[in-house]
Amino acid sequence: MELYVIKIGGNVIDNSENLHHFLKDFSALKGYKILVHGGGKIATDLSHSMGIEPKLVDGRRITDIETLRVVTMVYAGLINKNIVAQLQRYSCNAIGLTGADANLIKATKRPVKDIDYGFVGDLSDTSVDEEKLSTLLKSGIVPVFSAITHDGEGQLLNTNADTIASALAVALSSLYEVSLVYCFEKKGVLLDVDDDLSVLREINTAEFKKLKEDNVIAGGMLPKLHNAFQAIEKGVTEVYIGKSDELQLLGKESFGTRLFA
Repeated sequence: MELYVIKIGGNVIDNSENLHHFLKDFSALKGYKILVHGGGKIATDLSHSMGIEPKLVDGRRITDIETLRVVTMVYAGLINKNIVAQLQRYSCNAIGLTGADANLIKATKRPVKDIDYGFVGDLSDTSVDEEKLSTLLKSGIVPVFSAITHDGEGQLLNTNADTIASALAVALSSLYEVSLVYCFEKKGVLLDVDDDLSVLREINTAEFKKLKEDNVIAGGMLPKLHNAFQAIEKGVTEVYIGKSDELQLLGKESFGTRLFA
């Protein structure tokens, strides 16, 4: 059986028109599917209004206890339930979840080395309870995960949404043929970041190594591709990177970039 694990970022969430368009297309996808979402600007705006200044080190957010309260309210509450309500509108029977619900995703608090990231969760190969998730899927329910997990000791943790999507895809690849889909603002992996027409439609592992060596792919796209090929090594059938408003093209040659072994 096929399963799509699809992740959307803040650029979709922050624009209500884009979000509605995406959720309509997501609802129309046939078969088993899981949605994972990040946070967007709402948490930052709410933090400012509460007098909580976001703390960043090397571009990474520090999650102190006040920030954790805000992101839990916004990610697991406001954003998650808004997405679920919109999916119900399109007859997609969704359930909003954190990792703590039904103990579906258990994380470990990131250890302090040079930097204390606070209440941030890291995942391992045993973090996801794929059997319980499969039971949900088989009962016709579409899980919608916010970027909040837990440590099993009563502590919620802020966890990167890309990482959650990848962990879900890898864990469920033992039960399904999994396609992991990262939706963002670009049409896919571009040879020229300023030219939307320069999309690479397919990249396999060997081609990725060559593109990396030749410095054709660099910057912010590199970590995404590294994570994608790691997921493929661990059993995920394929990974797509594409534009959120083109989801209706998923599975056709004209959607984004397909990564495979």
